Amino acid sequence: MNKELAIVLVSGGMDSCVAAAIANREYRLAFLHVNYGQRTEARELRAFGEVADFYHAEKRLSVSLEHLKVIGGSALTDEKIAVPEVKTQNSELKTSSIPITYVPFRNAHLLSIAVSWAEVIGAAKIFIGAVEEDSSGYPDCRETFYQAFNKAIETGTKPETHIEIVTPLIHMKKSEIVSAGAELGAPFQLTWSCYQSSDKACGRCESCALRLKGFRVAGVKDPIPYED
Repeated sequence: MNKELAIVLVSGGMDSCVAAAIANREYRLAFLHVNYGQRTEARELRAFGEVADFYHAEKRLSVSLEHLKVIGGSALTDEKIAVPEVKTQNSELKTSSIPITYVPFRNAHLLSIAVSWAEVIGAAKIFIGAVEEDSSGYPDCRETFYQAFNKAIETGTKPETHIEIVTPLIHMKKSEIVSAGAELGAPFQLTWSCYQSSDKACGRCESCALRLKGFRVAGVKDPIPYED
């Protein structure tokens, strides 16, 4: 009963689900979901609701950032830009450039909302399932970004406010995230990671490929349906 309240940014994907499972061990949960005009917006919102039900989140907030779709610049928000696909499951996933699926500065928008909500509801932590080492190479998933944002929170909130962003997965590989989630009983069957399909996961986009590789290396069966 004396547990502090933590906000968890829950996209509906496997990483945020495992971050929620970790937060659940020590904190009361407030779940935040942000729609930003992404292709699978409705499917991700459904996953958010089902994961929130699973963890009995005591507070829930779902908001929309439609301006990110208007701004564009990402294959996730602009349907004129094709979502890149990997040729085979053994294809090299990492590139030296920022992928076209990067939504410009998205995580800063998400975190700003989370900080505003945290000030109002008295949350002490903000959990986000960002992954730096074994992810797509998005610049707003780097540890230095979250360190800088924590300094911004300290500077830009009320003097008595103490809110910290927590990134429990930041240095984990996808296979380690799968293993950790399996150990914690995370409901992977409720999550959705595909960038372009909402019925069955395509199995071909980078997000699907990273997820499938993580489950394969961890030796755990991925419980969601795939087209391929």
